[in-house]
Amino acid sequence: MTLTSFGPANRIKRSAETHPLTWRLRDDGEAVWLDEYQAKNGYAAARKAFADMAQDDIVQTVKDSGLKGRGGAGFPTGVKWGLMPKDESINIRYLLCNADEMEPNTWKDRMLMEQLPHLLIEGMLISARALKTYRGYIFLRGEYTTAAKHLNRAVEEAKAAGLLGKNILGSGFDFELFVHTGAGRYICGEETALINSLEGRRANPRSKPPFPAAVGVWGKPTCVNNVETLCNVPAIIADGVDWYKSLARVGSEDMGTKLMGFSGKVKNPGLWELPFGVTGRELFEDYAGGMRDGYKLKCWQPGGAGTGFLLPEHLDAQMYAGGIAKVGTRMGTGLAMAVDDSVNMVSLLRNMEEFFSRESCGFCTPCRDGLPWSVKLLRAIENGEGQAGDIETLLGLVGFLGPGKTFCAHAPGAVEPLGSAIKYFRHEFEAGIAPTSAAVPPLARPIVVGA
Repeated sequence: MTLTSFGPANRIKRSAETHPLTWRLRDDGEAVWLDEYQAKNGYAAARKAFADMAQDDIVQTVKDSGLKGRGGAGFPTGVKWGLMPKDESINIRYLLCNADEMEPNTWKDRMLMEQLPHLLIEGMLISARALKTYRGYIFLRGEYTTAAKHLNRAVEEAKAAGLLGKNILGSGFDFELFVHTGAGRYICGEETALINSLEGRRANPRSKPPFPAAVGVWGKPTCVNNVETLCNVPAIIADGVDWYKSLARVGSEDMGTKLMGFSGKVKNPGLWELPFGVTGRELFEDYAGGMRDGYKLKCWQPGGAGTGFLLPEHLDAQMYAGGIAKVGTRMGTGLAMAVDDSVNMVSLLRNMEEFFSRESCGFCTPCRDGLPWSVKLLRAIENGEGQAGDIETLLGLVGFLGPGKTFCAHAPGAVEPLGSAIKYFRHEFEAGIAPTSAAVPPLARPIVVGA
């Protein structure tokens, strides 16, 4: 898989003015270490934030920029920062970087951590200054061994240069940063499950309120941000709000740029930094090069396995949260997957739901029992053994596991692609219903979990 921000045939030139996240990338794909990073204006934004900006001004600048979380939820970053307590007597606060990139078909954070580790460290340093946090953790997916090695080296380089530790840049501000590798659980993408795991507990989501800004890791105020989100902070501080907003295309309600990609049987699978508001067609045709010879695009997901399927006619939607919502699904992580015409949708959904079922923390009944139920029904339909009413039962599960029906967003994300697949390709599901099966009332078919 290509990890690059170049455009078709490498014709797109990256620059600091247009590609704030990726302009420092090396053409050979090697990591940018401290000397090279500083030669490319690295840590200049941190020096500006420490020397020229009050802590509240940093928060306000990020809020004014319109930066939103890049992990999939899209919550305004500055608003989230503003939830942290302003009481100066609270001297223990934490900043957590969610680097548990477990969303299938998503690898954007991996690229940033492996190739630009100091960009993440600088983003966390500025954020820590703004939030008055004295300690930070990068909660890293356990399988990302190269990222762990590069981040740990970069942390040591920053310490040696006086950019982490005590009295940073002579400001009197202290900030320690640690890389913490997790055990590989999808649910740790939910921030309170991540907090539980960091504390050494089972990775179950917590009840909210209280929110982490009030009661987070070890009971202290905590802010959790995604890797890509934090990597946007240095450019916003260095070049300002107006410039950052100008990067997005006209019509986009989301500001700045986004790491977007396409995988599947496309000619040029990869990852590119693009302005919010580009169309899915540009991403698919101009960057990913369209489908490989002999394959036809059947449908696509705009942002990871937890987003609904779209048809080829939806490619003209603009790639930002509101633009994708107009065609019935979510932007998610912004890394799309092309499904070709050789794929059976029932088999694809059975595979997806097996993953989501396995990754459920088991805390709430709809998710714990509903997802295995969907797998059992999909497996029967895939084998041509489905019963009349099974499709209606699956649609009933989509409703019962939808937003607001479960303890966290795991189950709603898991059933969104299922609902859209039935909507657009119901005939493929109907083909798996045994012709002699008797009608069974929706949601009445028995299930043995784990059978």
